Amino acid sequence: MADDDAVEVSVYIAAEPETVFPYFIDPGRYVQWMGRDATLEAVPGGSYRIFMREGVEAVGEFVEIDPPRRVVFTWGWTHDPAVPPGTTRVVITLHAEQDGTRVVLRHHGLPEGGQRDHHRKGWEVYLSRLELRTCGRDPGPDPNA
Repeated sequence: MADDDAVEVSVYIAAEPETVFPYFIDPGRYVQWMGRDATLEAVPGGSYRIFMREGVEAVGEFVEIDPPRRVVFTWGWTHDPAVPPGTTRVVITLHAEQDGTRVVLRHHGLPEGGQRDHHRKGWEVYLSRLELRTCGRDPGPDPNA
């Protein structure tokens, strides 16, 4: 997976990395910004499953957990043969910046064509929802759930 093939999305969040990090590994916090239900076993080899709506789930497994700096998991869809479960990799890094956190999400291994753009737009929506949630605002219901 070459770096130049990765989709990258970044957001600044006015909260410390220790505040933001749990939103990537705790199921109760995860669904406050993405999905309707989550099964997250935040250990290497543990399950990563986000239920969006009937027949639509993101599925993979955790590869690396380094609180509060980095989370890596595999990713794919149960409904989309273009990106099957566990066939791509998402790398999230959290860097202290000013009085908050810079979250950088890099999604590796997405196929050519519309998948890269589709996932970039999706991650932009969800990271902006995460920013609202971690700063104490309600992002409203997940538009894709």
